[in-house]
Amino acid sequence: MYSEPTEKNTPYDITVSEEVRRYILDKGHDFRVCTSCGGPILLSTLVKPAKPTDIEIYIGKYILYISIYQARFISCVSKDMIPQFTDYSYTA
Repeated sequence: MYSEPTEKNTPYDITVSEEVRRYILDKGHDFRVCTSCGGPILLSTLVKPAKPTDIEIYIGKYILYISIYQARFISCVSKDMIPQFTDYSYTA
């Protein structure tokens, strides 16, 4: 169940690693950190669209959306969240 972030864990406490920043800029579109059975995962918004409750972090001209549910538990978006099997070279 959703609850407001506490002072200790606000959306502004989330950092994005340089590898993830480069990945987003190289792919050239928006991404979203959402929930999977294996934990937080970084997916293209072509695969998993953003929700109105998501937190937005701007990476160049692109947006990294973070699920409000994940935002309470993560402090850094790291390359471990990038699925190794995904190719986003197609367009919607």
